[in-house]
Amino acid sequence: MSFLEMREFLLTALIGALGALLASLIGLPAPYLIGPAVGVTVAGIAGLRLSVPRIFRNASFVVVGVSMGSTVTPDIVVAVRKWPFSFFMVLVAIVILLFVAAWVLRRFFHYDRTTALLAASPGHLSYVLSLAAEMRCDLRTVSISQSVRVLALTISVPLIVTVFDLGGSSVIIPIPPMDFWVLMAMLTASAVLGMLFQRLRFPAALLLGGVFVSIAMHVTGTVSGGIPNWLLVPTYVLLGSVIGTRFCGVSIGELRLAFVSGLVVTFVVTALAGAIAVMVSYVTGVPLDAALIAFSPGGLETMAAMAVMLNADPTYVGAHHVLRLMFLSVLMPLVLGKQARQN
Repeated sequence: MSFLEMREFLLTALIGALGALLASLIGLPAPYLIGPAVGVTVAGIAGLRLSVPRIFRNASFVVVGVSMGSTVTPDIVVAVRKWPFSFFMVLVAIVILLFVAAWVLRRFFHYDRTTALLAASPGHLSYVLSLAAEMRCDLRTVSISQSVRVLALTISVPLIVTVFDLGGSSVIIPIPPMDFWVLMAMLTASAVLGMLFQRLRFPAALLLGGVFVSIAMHVTGTVSGGIPNWLLVPTYVLLGSVIGTRFCGVSIGELRLAFVSGLVVTFVVTALAGAIAVMVSYVTGVPLDAALIAFSPGGLETMAAMAVMLNADPTYVGAHHVLRLMFLSVLMPLVLGKQARQN
C-alpha cells in the first residue's frame, strides 16, 4: 500500500467514524452503516479523494457473514416445526416482494436488472450492501434505496405503538460474544471457504463463506455467541465507508432519483408484506401484531426491538426474520449470479 493510498484510507476511516458517531447520537437506524456511508458520500461529493483498500473490504465481508450466521441457533430449528405454514409463507413473501419491487424499479425508473434486484431486496442491509459492493451495478442507488427502506420502517415503529397502544417494558437480552480463540478459528475457516467460493466464481464469495461456516457451527450447537462489538462495530463502519467511496462524483439529480425510488419500493414491499401477514394471521391464529412484525421487510435488530416493544412473540418474530436472512443468503446470489456476469 502506497503512502497516498494509506492517507486516503485513514481520512476515509476518520470521516466514517465521525459519521457513525453522529448517526448514533441522533438515533438513526443502523447508524454504523448509514452514518459512514452518508459522511463519506458527502465528503466524496465535496471533492475529497477517499478509498478503502481491498484487503480491508474483504475482511469486513467475512465478519459480516459470520455475524449473520450466528443468529441461527437450535431454537430457530424448533420454531420452524411449530409454524410450518407461516414459515413457508415467509419464503413465498420474499420471492413476491423481490420480483414485484424489482419490476417497479425497472418499469418506472429504468434500472438495469442487477441494480433493480439489489435495490428491491427485502433483506438485511449489510448483506445487500455487501453483495452490491461486489456486483457490477449502480451501488449508490442500491445503498440509498436500502437505507430509505430501513429508515422508513424504523420511523413507523412509534406510530404502530401509538395506534395499537401496545408498548411493553421488556428488555432485549444481547447475545453474548464468542470466545476469542473460537472467533479467530471461525473467521479463518470462513476466509478459507470464501476463497474457495471465489475460485468457483460465486458472487459475494467471502461473505457467503462466513455465512455458511457460522450457520454450520451455530445450528448444531457446536459454537454459541455472536461477534463482539469491538469487532462488529468497526466492521460496519468500514463497510459503510466502502459504500460511501462509491459516491464520488455523483450528481444531486442521481441522489434525488434514488431517494424517490427507495420510497416507492418501501411502500410497495410494506403493503405486500402487510397483506400477506394479515392472511397468515387469519389462517394460523397468530396475533396480527406479531405477524405484521415478522413479515415486515426490516432489519433483524429493528424488528426484534419492535417485537419486544409491542409485547409480540419474540421467538416467532425472530425465527421468521432469521429464516428470511437465510433464504436471501441463498436466493440472492442465485438470482444475481448469471445476470451479474452479463452486465
